Amino acid sequence: MDVGRALLFVPGDRPDRIAKALATDADSVAVDFEDAVAGTEKDAARTRTADVLTALPDQPDSPAVYVRINAPSTAEIEADLAAVSSMLAGTRLAGLIVPKTESVAQLGRLDETLTDAERTAGVEPGRLSLVPIVETARAVLESGAIATAGPRVRTLLFGTLDLAAELGVQPTVEGRELLHARSQVVLAARAAGLTGPLDGPYPALEDEDGLIRSSRAARELGFTGRVVVHPRQVGPVRRAFAPTAGELERAREVLAAHHAAQDRGVGALQLPDGTFVDRPVVIRAAALLRAAGADAEVTR
Repeated sequence: MDVGRALLFVPGDRPDRIAKALATDADSVAVDFEDAVAGTEKDAARTRTADVLTALPDQPDSPAVYVRINAPSTAEIEADLAAVSSMLAGTRLAGLIVPKTESVAQLGRLDETLTDAERTAGVEPGRLSLVPIVETARAVLESGAIATAGPRVRTLLFGTLDLAAELGVQPTVEGRELLHARSQVVLAARAAGLTGPLDGPYPALEDEDGLIRSSRAARELGFTGRVVVHPRQVGPVRRAFAPTAGELERAREVLAAHHAAQDRGVGALQLPDGTFVDRPVVIRAAALLRAAGADAEVTR
């Protein structure tokens, strides 16, 4: 299951917010055991999250549910995984968000633990996916290996704020200060055959214009969605990462011309405005239409 365009984070110790988040139009909801929960409330977050998720009705159209566990190097990880294991049989948990991921070995240990838990719970092995957060300099350099760590890894998440703090730079709307790191994570995900990565949060809740500009800049680099930290950000983010009406119109024009050329036995072609169209352009057009929920065939 893809995470989608808008991944809404919510504190695990706030069951009221979890319920509200699951009633939004977010594609996915990440219940947080890490940064959004004080150290003294970690146990409460695990218990309350399990209670809320176990009581959820089975609604296929509601957001996918993920849990952000604490970092694999912390003392909290064992209790987090025990809580996740206890939820497997009675919830529709889709996967785990893994902060501070820096090595394949960390993900391998998680995979082993989850496989045992799935077997014990009697659920399909491999059901839980992993979304590693790339948020340190070391993780950026290891992102190619992290992306290929195993079949549970579905995509990567770019940890903007933590990485910026480590590098000593100030995040901006356009994100040029992290351009190299962002591009490396996009390349790592795509080279591994994964869905394009998710961008980190835009923390200025009152700045919708900045949120939209930041999201469009991320999309231009190959990101397919982002973390949102408040329900009001869901709609703008989903729209910013969706194909525009102009892009869809152009994609339909490209495919129509391609199919007509195929009928004539012609490969490459030119559109009326002189734009050269070959197979990569056609594949991109079909991908845009599929992203918008339209059927699109490259060849007939």
